[in-house]
Amino acid sequence: MMPTLPVNEIFETIQGEAHWTGTPAVFLRLQGCPVGCAWCDTKHTWDVEPAFKIAPALLFMKTIDSKHHAEMSVADLMEALDEFKAHHIVITGGEPCIHDLTDLTTAIIDSGRSCQIETSGTFPVKAHRLTWITVSPKLDMAGGLKVLPEVVGMASEIKHPIGKMADIEKLQAEIIPWTPSHADVWLQPLSQSEKATALCIEQATIHNYRVSIQTHKFIGVR
Repeated sequence: MMPTLPVNEIFETIQGEAHWTGTPAVFLRLQGCPVGCAWCDTKHTWDVEPAFKIAPALLFMKTIDSKHHAEMSVADLMEALDEFKAHHIVITGGEPCIHDLTDLTTAIIDSGRSCQIETSGTFPVKAHRLTWITVSPKLDMAGGLKVLPEVVGMASEIKHPIGKMADIEKLQAEIIPWTPSHADVWLQPLSQSEKATALCIEQATIHNYRVSIQTHKFIGVR
């Protein structure tokens, strides 16, 4: 039996954050996440419940915020991706790295597409070596998981959610020492608040970081 991944949704949009901002992309959202971020806007992806398993054919008919998910093989997923025009694939969640993504990322890259994983950094990354790894470190979350230094060390970029100065201090103390020199560090204001945005601008200027604004929200796409 071919291994499968629990898929919550697949949709085409514009990547609105960090390095790939403005890039047409297909988002492949996987089910399952034990991290427990209080502000998470996809809490419906946290649990993989058998009662919510549906056939892949029904995936595109469910509501966006539904717990329903389809078990799909790499072959199933590649066939689904062929229905979209965008050539950049973003694997997100949930926390996608609770799954082994080696076969999927290899198939995506071998098909001539680019591939990006968005991860909290709390699980080892198992993926093709050319996968773009966006680590959005989730520190001191309810799930009690630690951000792994070896995952930070694999990062193509760091995208850190910022709400207050304490978030900057944690970034400096717990993430920056492990961040590769080639990886840009992006500060992303929580909830687009004016206070958090001003703090991100100030600290990015001081530390030579960058500011990531969720531009997809401004242009009216997901």
